[in-house]
Amino acid sequence: MKKLLILIAVLSFIKLICFGQEKKEYKISGIAFYNIENLFDTIPGDNDRDFTPESKKNYNTEKYFHKINNMAYVISQLCMEETGFPPFIVGLCEIENRSVLEDLVKSENIARYNYQIIHEDGPDHRGVDVALLYIPGIFVPENVKTYSVKDPENPSWTTRDQLLVSGNFDGEKMHFIVIHWPSRRGGQKASEPKRILAANVTRHIVDSILELDANSKVFIMGDFNDDPINKSIKTILKTKSKKEEVVLPYLYNPMEKMYKDGIGSLAYQDKWNLFDQIIITPALLSKDKSSYVYYQSGIFNKSFLMQAEGRFKGYPFRTYVGDTFMGGYSDHFPAYMLIVKEKK
Repeated sequence: MKKLLILIAVLSFIKLICFGQEKKEYKISGIAFYNIENLFDTIPGDNDRDFTPESKKNYNTEKYFHKINNMAYVISQLCMEETGFPPFIVGLCEIENRSVLEDLVKSENIARYNYQIIHEDGPDHRGVDVALLYIPGIFVPENVKTYSVKDPENPSWTTRDQLLVSGNFDGEKMHFIVIHWPSRRGGQKASEPKRILAANVTRHIVDSILELDANSKVFIMGDFNDDPINKSIKTILKTKSKKEEVVLPYLYNPMEKMYKDGIGSLAYQDKWNLFDQIIITPALLSKDKSSYVYYQSGIFNKSFLMQAEGRFKGYPFRTYVGDTFMGGYSDHFPAYMLIVKEKK
């Protein structure tokens, strides 16, 4: 009964929004992505010797559940100010396995929303994967598929699989691609070819959807390990930052303007990057609001997620710095997007 009441409240949520001179009531829904930085369990494995009670980090059960509850709290706050509810869809990366996700959704901070899990084990050498959480009743998954990224010149190289989840979102067909492209280890220029490989896979997924229906509503969310202006995103994914320029095959990336305005989702060596992005297909820019369309997006960088003092004041407040437990959150801020449709 409790879950049913929550669902009714979510589905009936409305907000008065003004588009020019037009004032009508709209449903408003949140979608988010969060790199939750090394969400490992405490059980020793082939890829996670650093996150065990015997390691230098002394990563024990208490610290594990501190991390779990912190991550759940962030999810509970995402989109809350704008919609009154946390995001109905949450893409995640840097999670070790399904078990940690099960602990995450059971955290008292979000347990009442009954988030469901979509996750597939991937081949990453560190043992981390991407995943998708969704609130049932709002979203009904109909098809799940993973795509691997291969390097023909180095068959032994591995990285995170890309996750495609298609289904019914509040009465509409939608597609969610969750990615975590290869890192910048070795430097941006030297590592760029790996992200180009990943970008080609992502673009292939999008094109395969659009080939069946050019009006498909597709969300690409993830840690791209590149900024919105880099080749992998601008050239390979074919993104634009101005809505009026977005016609197929181009995609809309609202994060590009944020990046140019100095907004970042992580900081490194006194420089802000905006690696965490949500990119969409043109169908979500329609002026017809009888179905869901793009409303706004942002980086969730509230003060509680920031380092409060010292040289790194304002940087993301992390769980660990090296082997020192800080009790924070992640080295990334989450990205979010709001979509709206007219209430009938």
